[in-house]
Amino acid sequence: MGTNIALRFDGNRAYVTLDRPDKHNGLTIEMLGDLVDTAHTIAGRKDVRAVILSGNGPSFSSGLDVAKTTGDPLGIVRSFLPLPWRGTNTFQEACWAWRRLPVPVIAAVHGRCFGGGLQIALAADVRFATPDAEFSVMEVKHGLVPDMTGAATLSRLIGADKALLLAMTADTVDAAYAERIGLITEVTADPIAAAEKLADRIAVRSPHAVAGAKRLFERSWHASARRTFGIERATQLPLIIRLATQGNKSAKQQ
Repeated sequence: MGTNIALRFDGNRAYVTLDRPDKHNGLTIEMLGDLVDTAHTIAGRKDVRAVILSGNGPSFSSGLDVAKTTGDPLGIVRSFLPLPWRGTNTFQEACWAWRRLPVPVIAAVHGRCFGGGLQIALAADVRFATPDAEFSVMEVKHGLVPDMTGAATLSRLIGADKALLLAMTADTVDAAYAERIGLITEVTADPIAAAEKLADRIAVRSPHAVAGAKRLFERSWHASARRTFGIERATQLPLIIRLATQGNKSAKQQ
């Protein structure tokens, strides 16, 4: 992938690493585009059962590299314009592309997880973090709001009131507090190991059911009960047909 995004495959896992360690993985426009391309590459692999997303060096990510990004105003304009068929711009798709994947995405967080870096972690399905990890919705420090899908993920995970407190204060919170309010899934000494163990547990389950569960919750989370029931049926029907077809094949072979 790009020079600051590393991608490797090991068995049925894809490892995606933010790789700008000397800058605490401060995000550039190029990195955001590379994250989108990386997610699309993984989407084309049928053998991948889980993605582990992490950062190289002292931090997961310190957020957007404001100095470098503002030095490229034309790049900002290009990256800010949404693609009509996708509904996201590059800033947003660098996060939301992980939600679009049919496999679980597990973030392994350490050190700083600020701003855009936090929004990338929030777009993962599960987040493990070290006890000394720090989190901040820091955009307001620069006179901005979280606009890399953070409004969708924050309010869903922790509720609108706590999301507003973090977004309006830019306070830095520790891992224990982040776990308590639901910002992260679990505090652990070794997030990568925890992510790999979870990936192994999920890998023994039906990939079609796993993909269906992810899609079901994504589409129904804020839907009405009536719409949720329809989404459930639409998700379940092809799985039932698949099971029945497999059962018929097994019976004929016996």
